[in-house]
Amino acid sequence: MPESPETHVIDFRAAEQLLAARDPRGAVKLLDSVIAAHPENTAARLLRARAFFAAAQLRPAELEFELVLEREPDNAFAHFALARTYERAGRPEQATKHFRLAAALDPKPEYIKAARFDSAPGSDD
Repeated sequence: MPESPETHVIDFRAAEQLLAARDPRGAVKLLDSVIAAHPENTAARLLRARAFFAAAQLRPAELEFELVLEREPDNAFAHFALARTYERAGRPEQATKHFRLAAALDPKPEYIKAARFDSAPGSDD
């Protein structure tokens, strides 16, 4: 039976639920087919990046977040999430850069706190 656009919407919504239920690998599996059918779907790519991050698959998460940012360079959440990915991967200078971009794009308190504007990049002040 061929997949329909409705199937992809259902899979996307189910992937959101799986991620919320702490099953990131299940979410990735559902999103793989959605993205194969709709590679231009940035929302699906962002969700898959979050699922990769939650599954501690840092390199795939990084690649997906970077792809989202190529398409949406002003996406503060994607900058913040990429920064968290770099942070977990032990790359503090890159993390600080993206934390600061996120805070500049959207001054949410958690973005500003993570940006540590009062300290040098890579320091743990």
